Amino acid sequence: MKTSSIKSIVSIAILFLLIFSFQNANAEKKNPFVTLETSKGEITIELYPKNAPVTVANFLKLIGRKFYDGLTFHRYEPNFVIQGGDPKGDGTGGPGYTVKDEHQNGLIHVKGAVAMARTMAPNSAGSQFYICLEKIPHLDNQYTVFGQVVQGMDVALQLRAGDTMKKVTAKEFE
Repeated sequence: MKTSSIKSIVSIAILFLLIFSFQNANAEKKNPFVTLETSKGEITIELYPKNAPVTVANFLKLIGRKFYDGLTFHRYEPNFVIQGGDPKGDGTGGPGYTVKDEHQNGLIHVKGAVAMARTMAPNSAGSQFYICLEKIPHLDNQYTVFGQVVQGMDVALQLRAGDTMKKVTAKEFE
């Protein structure tokens, strides 16, 4: 066999191994989880970066900056939502920038869904988010759902306006 043929076969084998390794690494990556330590207890949220990559990246960036630590939930609507993430505490504040809507992502407003709040204008979400206290289908495809409460829904149901997010942390799994 010629040297050039052997080099070609080896190159193809290495390329195949790299592609296969990359696909397996991506397939095994797990979703990040967030813990909200509130004045009523802890809530654990699984985030969905494949469905809402910009929103999840923004949420994790704000958590990393400790943006949410000490903020209050400013809005409670019975059988609807508990909302927080506003540094002003009145529903008008944000981080000083906005992110693109990702509401056509296949996720819906079921009980425990976590979604970004925004103004009536498109692409106006920033830091405010809400947890659905019940299924809210009329919000589907209008607001970006990017996570789901996986533990502590009983805590979320107890939250009211004025309750505090003492500390918010994230754990990304490889």
